[in-house]
Amino acid sequence: MSLSSDLDALVRGQHGDPFRLLGPHVEGSAVVVRALRPHVAGLTLVLTHPQAERVEMARLHRDGLYEARLPSLSSLEGGIDYHFEVRPESGEPFRLDDPYRFGRSVSDYDLHLFGEGTLLGVHDRLGAHPTSIGGTSGVHFAVWAPNAQRASVVGDFNDWDGRVHPMRRLVPSGIWEVFIPGLGDGERYKFEIRTTGGHLLHKADPYGRYFEIPPRSAAIVCRTEGYVWGDGEWMAGRVEPRQHVKRPMSTYEVHLASWRTVPEDGNRPLTYRELADTLVPYVKAQGFTHIELLPVLEHPYGGSWGYQVTGFFAPTSRHGHPHDFKFFVDACHRAGIGVLLDWVPGHFPKDAHGLARFDGTALYEHEDPRQGEHQDWGTLIFNYGRNEVRNFLLSSALFWLQEYHLDGLRVDAVASMLYLDYSRQNGQWIANQYGGRENLEAVSFLQQLNTLTHAEAPGTIMVAEESTAWPGVSRPVHLGGLGFTYKWNMGWMHDILQYMHEDPIHRRWHHNLVTFSALYMHSENFILPFSHDEVVHGKRSLIDKMPGDTWQKAANLRALYGYMFTHPGKKLLFQGCEFGQWREWNHAESLPWFLLEHTPHDGILRFVGDLGHLYRREPSLYQRDYDHTGFQWIDGNDNENSVISYIRRAADPNDLVVVLMNFTPVPRERYVVGVPRAGQYDEILNSDAAVYGGSNMGNGGHVTTIAEAAHGHVQSLSVSLPPLSCLILKPS
Repeated sequence: MSLSSDLDALVRGQHGDPFRLLGPHVEGSAVVVRALRPHVAGLTLVLTHPQAERVEMARLHRDGLYEARLPSLSSLEGGIDYHFEVRPESGEPFRLDDPYRFGRSVSDYDLHLFGEGTLLGVHDRLGAHPTSIGGTSGVHFAVWAPNAQRASVVGDFNDWDGRVHPMRRLVPSGIWEVFIPGLGDGERYKFEIRTTGGHLLHKADPYGRYFEIPPRSAAIVCRTEGYVWGDGEWMAGRVEPRQHVKRPMSTYEVHLASWRTVPEDGNRPLTYRELADTLVPYVKAQGFTHIELLPVLEHPYGGSWGYQVTGFFAPTSRHGHPHDFKFFVDACHRAGIGVLLDWVPGHFPKDAHGLARFDGTALYEHEDPRQGEHQDWGTLIFNYGRNEVRNFLLSSALFWLQEYHLDGLRVDAVASMLYLDYSRQNGQWIANQYGGRENLEAVSFLQQLNTLTHAEAPGTIMVAEESTAWPGVSRPVHLGGLGFTYKWNMGWMHDILQYMHEDPIHRRWHHNLVTFSALYMHSENFILPFSHDEVVHGKRSLIDKMPGDTWQKAANLRALYGYMFTHPGKKLLFQGCEFGQWREWNHAESLPWFLLEHTPHDGILRFVGDLGHLYRREPSLYQRDYDHTGFQWIDGNDNENSVISYIRRAADPNDLVVVLMNFTPVPRERYVVGVPRAGQYDEILNSDAAVYGGSNMGNGGHVTTIAEAAHGHVQSLSVSLPPLSCLILKPS
């Protein structure tokens, strides 16, 4: 291609190698400096090294291509230092530094690691990063678009004109980069991608740290470093087994935008800093050990609840600046509360500014919709077999755990990742290389993810929302497992909610729904979830699932929570469930806090708080969650009375509690259960207490054993068992 053809392509925004033409170059016996700046009246080259000189630049093209020839310089040896003086079409002249006089910033070694999927700090190479080169401050931009004809940075600083700041292609990686002097924090930008078909795409930065508030979608240059953390004690202790499987873990699941709003300000959601002042003390008072956030990764559509992510490295700007999010996490840690984040590597949305067909091709996703599209959600599936895509996701996971001090990730929709035929009919999916339905690339990715996070962020946890019988989800990778710390127990959740939905008179015929979980409760490290998914889409709220009148519904709900907190496994409860919200959860509205002015909601909240604190005090309720010696039936077969009774033991087998569950509204006087030790048993929690809105039936605070054998024990208790209740007794 001739020079004139090159320059013509450059002006039209079609040239893929702008650094070969723009900036300083030796041509013959002179140094030539070219610049492309449309919509200005003229440019003057101001040379400060190796000599002071002002050269009026000639306009080579009416669309803003300028050139200055310096016959006094015959080489670039030793470098030249210059800037442009710009005469705008209106207004005063101003100084402009030249991006095309700077060398590349991404090294060949970085490109090699990125190509093999092991550049774990890729988020510090790609994206937008304020920096200085040779004493000149600006922003370095880089983006992966291997099939683009041309990539540019566009923003307010160049009137969103993709011809002004075309980027350098780094062959063969497909990464494009440019350093633009004079820019800094707060600049809005996107990448303009010209496809091989000649179409222009304006794409948000996949590695962007901060975005405009949706529906606007530009990224904003943002330094996320520099925040002064106050959680040093927490972080130092995180490496120790604070979150170990033998520790208590009760999680409050929160959707920040709908937890509480500000009526006086148009019902706007609380900011991260306001949440630090309100949500954190509330969670602490209720006895929870962790907060789990529905995705706060930037997302364009609020109705997706955050599960359709476009900003995998950015906390949503709906609640404030990234430093404000750090302030929230910091406040949680200083209050002794861990923070988990719902993280979504299973799919991404088709929004035009997002990852979909990023450079005009299926870059992050699969080309074939039988592999690349989720039919249920209308979203796209990541190509886990592509190293650069895997690198992107692994770096995102580490970024949240390290940069934002998060204590763990709950990986959403794991089942949809594991199975190639997930929610598909015959002919709608492609088998793996062995003819099976397992997504081997996704399995490998998840194993690498869990191995990496445990190694690089010690003490953090990984949780799988996995709804099938896939074996070894929470077993170590070296033993053939997926390597997660915990798995949600969806089977337990479905069974117990189905059981509680039954009228108590019919529960005797469904007794196996309560007891079946004992057959597999130790097969995985389970979390018992009552999550947001159970209180939407016509499923009704938890209290509204319960049968009976208002009193019975509340009593049933308290009993359900008592069963949950005494059953082996860690706990998770979604916002609003802790006080018996009547209506389904609505992401666009605040929780109905006014209900706490009324019975039974204030009683349910008080019960959940007391239950949460009791759970944390009693090692028998958590230390042996995943050890069969931590749970022992007293009687799991009394289906006629719909009563179950069992023992929970701590690491010290003499430290135990006795749990009795009555799932009917019938009070049962002198109900006999065998117990392992003689003496007095204190009634440490009774869900039927008047303070919780119950009938206040009980045992006067304690009951003493009688020397009568029952249920294989030589001692027994004769207790008053309240209606629809959970009773917890502890040897004095």
